[in-house]
Amino acid sequence: MPVPPGRPLVSLGIDRLLGPDRKLVEGRRVGLVCNPASIDAVFRHSADRLADDPDVTLGALFGPQHGFRSDLQDNMIETPHARDDRRRVPIYSLYSETREPTAEMLAGLDRLVIDLQDVGTRVYTFVYTMANCLRAAARHGVRVIVCDRPNPIGGDEIEGNLLEEAHTSFVGQFPIPLRHGMTIGELARLFNEQFGIGAPLDVIPMEGWRRAMYHDETALPWVIPSPNLPTLDSAFVYPGAVLFEGTRLSEGRGTTRPFELIGAPWIDGEKLAAAMNARGLAGVHFRPAFFEPTFQKHAREQCGGCQIHVLDRATFRPVRTAVELIAEFRRQDPKRFAWRDPPYEYEHEKQPIDILYGSDRLRMAVDAGEDVAPLVASWRAEEDAFRRMRTPCLLY
Repeated sequence: MPVPPGRPLVSLGIDRLLGPDRKLVEGRRVGLVCNPASIDAVFRHSADRLADDPDVTLGALFGPQHGFRSDLQDNMIETPHARDDRRRVPIYSLYSETREPTAEMLAGLDRLVIDLQDVGTRVYTFVYTMANCLRAAARHGVRVIVCDRPNPIGGDEIEGNLLEEAHTSFVGQFPIPLRHGMTIGELARLFNEQFGIGAPLDVIPMEGWRRAMYHDETALPWVIPSPNLPTLDSAFVYPGAVLFEGTRLSEGRGTTRPFELIGAPWIDGEKLAAAMNARGLAGVHFRPAFFEPTFQKHAREQCGGCQIHVLDRATFRPVRTAVELIAEFRRQDPKRFAWRDPPYEYEHEKQPIDILYGSDRLRMAVDAGEDVAPLVASWRAEEDAFRRMRTPCLLY
């Protein structure tokens, strides 16, 4: 899609906040929740735009998982609080001893601006950092402004079961599907209105974004939103491949293709890929792959498995693909297939796979050696219910 020289196809929420909607922050002392992906079309960071604006006072920075600078590679590693010497403000970590801004952190702030790049998956922690900010703001009387950004994998497709209340956690607080098809601003409205947080909230929409758009159709630069989602390809498989974090199989962390490479030391990659291709899943090809993770599961061991190659984004179903893959890995070697044990993301009792999937139904079906087709079919009613629920909160 051609884009006029010097003109972005999509204008971001931060552009409008410091443009036609600037009255929301003029004369205000603001905090900003952000990370390195919080940039505009010409790579200006939102922290710099706010700090350099003569009518706005930047009072504090807040970082989600992996930190304000996104410099902690591994997951489940807490980030310490710090100070930004360049902008002369404190940096508060919301992935530390607290995952919610405290009264002390919010003291003196008139507005809390959230400008984070979501990736369209229920278990991505940035959206729950946002939810926790909304809760804190509701208690302490600070108005929240969410600057909207594109859902990089599009806003039309919905896939997967709804999270069940018994399996809530920091990676899943609300009954939404694994692939939700919403922007972070729309999710803010959903959390705040449909799920009753009730914070004082303004969502600043984008201009030019359409629901069918993928990130590489927006003319916006791609900056990795977190260390293990380096490419748009990894974001497309992530809504399903994240389930492998709940197993003893490597999800490709410690390789250059996390979530696209899946395997384990005891797997014959050629046999696995052939079996997966025989399943005839739409829009995807499974290439035999052998890899050696540099850290995390099976570090320094050769793993056999496959790389997930998305051939057709419109027909590819990441959640079904991952569920079928999990079933096939178990079928290939049921004695060595195993689920990951707790703890996982601040949860010390519940099974990691259950809080990732949002139910124990996947684990029970796989352990029983059942065909996963009925499980996949059961998603339809839940997807339809969510589609109706989200409608009042959509902006585009």
